[in-house]
Amino acid sequence: MKQQRILIIDDNPDILDVLDLTLSDMFEVTKANNGAEGLEKARIGNFDLIITDYMMPIMTGPEFCKELRKDIFLSHIPIIMLTGKGDVKDQVTGINSGADDYLIKPFEPESLLARINMIVKRTVRNLDANPLTHLPGNASIMEELQNLITANKPFAIGYCDLDKFKIYNDKYGFEKGDEIIKATARVIIQSCQEAGGASVFVGHIGGDDFVFASADELADKICLRIIDLFDTTAPSFYSDEDRQAGFIMGKDRQGNVTKAGLMSISIGVVSNTVQRISHVAQIGEIGAELKKFAKREGVSNYVRDRRNEERV
Repeated sequence: MKQQRILIIDDNPDILDVLDLTLSDMFEVTKANNGAEGLEKARIGNFDLIITDYMMPIMTGPEFCKELRKDIFLSHIPIIMLTGKGDVKDQVTGINSGADDYLIKPFEPESLLARINMIVKRTVRNLDANPLTHLPGNASIMEELQNLITANKPFAIGYCDLDKFKIYNDKYGFEKGDEIIKATARVIIQSCQEAGGASVFVGHIGGDDFVFASADELADKICLRIIDLFDTTAPSFYSDEDRQAGFIMGKDRQGNVTKAGLMSISIGVVSNTVQRISHVAQIGEIGAELKKFAKREGVSNYVRDRRNEERV
C-alpha cells in the first residue's frame, strides 16, 4: 500500500522536529519553514494532508490556506492548523480561511495521529463517493474487500445489477434513469440495514452496478429483501400504459429491436465459505460470472457460489 504523504509547515525548527518524529514512522513527511515555501512544495508534492502553523513569516497559516483553496488541483487536500493555547480567535480565523481542523500547541502525539487518521479517511471517502448516490466508490470498495480477506472471517459479497436498464434509459431518458439508480441505492441500503444494521457495507461501483459486503449468514436475507423491495418499487417508474402492458419496446446492447419486460435486479453472491478467497480480483471475477447466471432467469433473482448446489 502506498505510504501517505504529509507536508508540515512551521517556522519553528523544534516544532518541525517534533512533528517529524511523531509522524515519520507512519507517513512520508516533507518540511517547509513558512507558508510560501509550503505552497510551492504543495504544488509539486501530491500530499494527502498538510499541517501548518498559524503565525509564520512571509505567509501566515490562514494566508496559506486561502491560496491553497484557490488551486482546483490542491483544494481537496485536508489541512490541520496549529494554534496557540486559548487563541479562540485564531482557531476561528483558521477554520474560516479553509482549514479542516485545528490543534492547540502543545499537543499530544496520540491526539494528532487520531485527528490525521480521521481526516484522511474522511477525505478519501468523500473524494471516492459516487456523485449520484453518495455511496462509497471503487477505491473504498476495494479497501473494504481487502479488509475482509485479511480478517479471514466468513463473509459474503453481493454484486447487484439491474436488468433491462438500458432499454428503460433509452425510452424514458437519463433523468428518469438517475431516479431509478437512486431508488435502487435506497432499496439496497434499506435491505442491508434491516438485515445487519451498520455492520453491512454498501458501495456503488458505477451506473446500475452496486455491491454489498456482509457476514455470510446475512447474505440470503439481504438478497431476498432487496428483490422484494425492488420488485415493489420498480413498476412505479413506468407509465400506466407500459406498466399495464408489462413490457416496453427498445434496442438491446447489440442494437436489436426487442420487447423488454419491466426491470428486475440480479445478484451474484460470492462467499469465502465455499472456497478460499485470496485476492480482491478473484471476488470480482466470480461475482461477474454469478450475475450472468442470475440474469438468465429474466426476473429478479440471486445466485450464490455453491458449486454443485442448485441455484436459489
